[in-house]
Amino acid sequence: MRSDGILGSKDAEERSKWLKRKEIWLVVLGVILHAVYMLSIFDIYFKTPIVHGVDLVTPRFTAPAKRLVLLVADGLRADKFYEPDSEGNYRAPFLRSIIKTQGRWGVSHARPPTESRPGHVAIIAGFYEDPSAVTKGWKANPVEFDSVFNRSQHTISFGSPDIVPIFCGALQHSTWDSYPHEFEDFATDASFLDMWSLDQFRSLLNRSNEDSKLKELLQMDNLVVFLHLLGCDSNGHAHRPFSSIYLNNVKVVDHVAESVYNLVEDYFKDNQTAYIFTADHGMSDKGSHGDGHPSNTDTPLVAWGAGVKYPRPVSSSNHSDRGFRFVDDHVHDSPTPTEWGLHGIERVDVNQADIAPLMSTLLGLPCPVNSVGSLPLDYINMSKAEEVEAVLANTKEILNQFLRKSYIKQSHSLYFKPFKPLSHYSSMLGKIEDLILSTEYDAAMDLSQNLRSLALQGLHYFQTYDWLMLMSVITFGYVGWMLYLVLHVLQSYTSLPGNIFGVEQEVQRNHRRKIYLYGCVVTVMLSLLLLLDHSPPLYHMYMIMTSFSWVQIFSEYQFINSLWKHLSGRKVNIVIKLLATTAISVFILEFLVNSFTERKLYTVCFLIAGVAASVYLLKSIPWKSGIPIYVWIACWFLSVFTLMPAEIPDNNQLVVGSGAVIIIIGIAARWLDLHAGRRKYWLSMCNREKSPKISSLFYTQVILVALSSVMVYLSTTHRTEKQELLALHQLVNWSIAGFSMVLPLFSENSLLSRLTSIFLGFAPPFLLLSIGYEAVFYAALALVLMAWILFENTLLNLNIVNKSSDPIRNVTNNPIILGHGNRPLQLSDVRIPLVFMVLFNIAFFGTGNFASIASFEISSVYRFITIFSPFLMAALLIFKLFIPFMLVICAFSAITKLNKVPRLGCYFLVILFSDVMTIHFFFLVRNKGSWMEIGNSISHFGIMSAQVVFVLLLFALTNVYTKDLHCNSAVPSARKAN
Repeated sequence: MRSDGILGSKDAEERSKWLKRKEIWLVVLGVILHAVYMLSIFDIYFKTPIVHGVDLVTPRFTAPAKRLVLLVADGLRADKFYEPDSEGNYRAPFLRSIIKTQGRWGVSHARPPTESRPGHVAIIAGFYEDPSAVTKGWKANPVEFDSVFNRSQHTISFGSPDIVPIFCGALQHSTWDSYPHEFEDFATDASFLDMWSLDQFRSLLNRSNEDSKLKELLQMDNLVVFLHLLGCDSNGHAHRPFSSIYLNNVKVVDHVAESVYNLVEDYFKDNQTAYIFTADHGMSDKGSHGDGHPSNTDTPLVAWGAGVKYPRPVSSSNHSDRGFRFVDDHVHDSPTPTEWGLHGIERVDVNQADIAPLMSTLLGLPCPVNSVGSLPLDYINMSKAEEVEAVLANTKEILNQFLRKSYIKQSHSLYFKPFKPLSHYSSMLGKIEDLILSTEYDAAMDLSQNLRSLALQGLHYFQTYDWLMLMSVITFGYVGWMLYLVLHVLQSYTSLPGNIFGVEQEVQRNHRRKIYLYGCVVTVMLSLLLLLDHSPPLYHMYMIMTSFSWVQIFSEYQFINSLWKHLSGRKVNIVIKLLATTAISVFILEFLVNSFTERKLYTVCFLIAGVAASVYLLKSIPWKSGIPIYVWIACWFLSVFTLMPAEIPDNNQLVVGSGAVIIIIGIAARWLDLHAGRRKYWLSMCNREKSPKISSLFYTQVILVALSSVMVYLSTTHRTEKQELLALHQLVNWSIAGFSMVLPLFSENSLLSRLTSIFLGFAPPFLLLSIGYEAVFYAALALVLMAWILFENTLLNLNIVNKSSDPIRNVTNNPIILGHGNRPLQLSDVRIPLVFMVLFNIAFFGTGNFASIASFEISSVYRFITIFSPFLMAALLIFKLFIPFMLVICAFSAITKLNKVPRLGCYFLVILFSDVMTIHFFFLVRNKGSWMEIGNSISHFGIMSAQVVFVLLLFALTNVYTKDLHCNSAVPSARKAN
């Protein structure tokens, strides 16, 4: 006699309702848990370095300069600035003459994320903003941190509406202006934006001759002039940094620098102005930025004017810190490329944050209170005594930050662990003061720099103070969630014998009450400890989520005990099969983990998979069916794409040709749907009733794919002729993309018909968002998904023939829970979520590295919009990346219906496997080495953590297309074959 299950005497309908509520609760819990744990990386690695209440350090030296001009060429690469053009002429003649005759030069090393806001914060405020600040977009409060502008008497600024207001919008002592957003049109040459900033500054100087208040303002000490030059960034995105438009913009930037220099010198005539020219980030060859590639982190730096040293020849004794590494992991004194023509002049590289203390020192201002930059002495023209005072002021500012963080942590902690190397910092400061009084400047300089280095280490110590505790809590939380997920799948979606669930209801209920009570007591105690420790609210959330997961596991003690007895009583071969399945699953998941850093692994994977699947099928079904050969060819075709460069080259003809390939695939699928329905391996996938209305729908979709290919050609050709995107083209492109995605809802609900319609429906928007070989990838992925379906369909038919029975015989102990006609999950069904994971990840990496910020190809959206709109552009890019995922999930849904397995049960297995990868990535997160490696490891963890959310969203979205998907019964043909 079968037990009623885990709820004892409740009837099936009540049990069904209870378990459905539990499913909803479990999904909500999973989303919340992953969202909370994903935030942990910000507390561990991306904790904001800003600390309030830090005391200012007043400089004890005379300001070398009365005013400072800061020119930032947004998106200017160092190599494109310094190297000559194809004719041997240098693109920045004025600034090169400055380098050779009256200034200093080098490379400023930026730290990822190499975006505009973090770059400008590093230059102007002197610290590396936590990367989470990028998520604030351009709307952040400009007074969240101190900056050189805040310390100035007055700041004058002109430039982009995305940058200037961040630093000057709420600054009372500032005069600024920016051009409208509409000026940032990627379809034009954006160098006029730089000329706009120059014209505004020239106009200001001219107005001052008639405005006495303005003239008085300009004559102030500690005046800062900031011109933001956006041209190189816009032209780099639109035309690539090796294009003539971008390279010509370098000349424009040089012209702006020369004009500003002449205007200032002619206006003031006092030689009391210091000039700094640099960039916030570079630009990759494909016109993007964001990661830690040298093309993004290497930016030019030229300084000249009052207080700046003159150039000097290269000398081996100039630097003694050859082992020093910059924030982008470049070694100090890296060789200067010969083609730059500057190898005879000393090059002084700096970290980007070093520019802020340099500007403060030139103006005689206190360093910004959160600055972590080290004053580059090789740029400063001061006496030895003043140099020591400048470095000491720089050191004291960093030390004050350390002392403030130490005080805050000590006042909030029950058990405080101090940073021991700085326990005697006061005696070190006293010794430095004594050395200065005795004019032993070299010794004082060495000690000051050593103290500064220790203070920076101390800041890092407190930045990662809670690292071990948080890592432990979150690791236990993930393990608990995964174990609870396994228990739920075993209870709800398998056909384990009834005696496993035969626990007396009252006993089980009392046991759970005790567990919940003990769990609440432990959780409250842990929360109180965190509260006494003044821990942030998120720390409480981490602890509560972890505690809650393990309480749920302990509450299933009776089931776990019964399950253990059941397994221990089974035959050895069953246990071996279970262990083998687990080992294979772990191997595949580890393969996927490694594929995040090596895309070519997918090539090997699909080469092997194609051969293995084909050989297996050839042993089971006749080769004349064409299925084994098709599976082989499809897998090998897809394997090619991960050998191609992640930086997708523009190829308009390939995109247009891909439209023809997609149409051919659609026609072939339609022919099979009409003519292959009587073959036993196609019976369950084909439609038995044909409708003229449905045929016209198919032809409409084919026409839309063809029309999108034509629009790809027309839109791109028009834009490459340096013309703006026509409103008609834009309207047609939007209309095609939107209309085509609705049509699959009206297609036939047979498996092959609906999937073909979905494939054709999402092809037009994908083509319109493609620039190269990724359009062919779309077709190749669809072919492999069809191969997967054919493989599963063949296995289904073979199982039916072998068993000579109804495929849903003894289907379920609970048909209401599993769904009508569904069967329980078996151990062999693990292959379905595993294959899904592989195909889902190939959709990630088939055409690039989705885990890298710089992999977003912004030119993909130019057929829909060219006016700069970061949120709309980002939405279009993400939508394009999600289209292949939607195809994979639609195929996954079709296979669950084909095999009559519960879709939600398979979804929980997908999340389980994703979390195995997530916890691996959690341990792979790095806080040492190059920032590119650190950033990539963080992004890998973030992607896998978010997968539970966006996979769920995509499941819900694709369910609109697949909920009425119908698979014909394969039983009659199978019995006939038998």
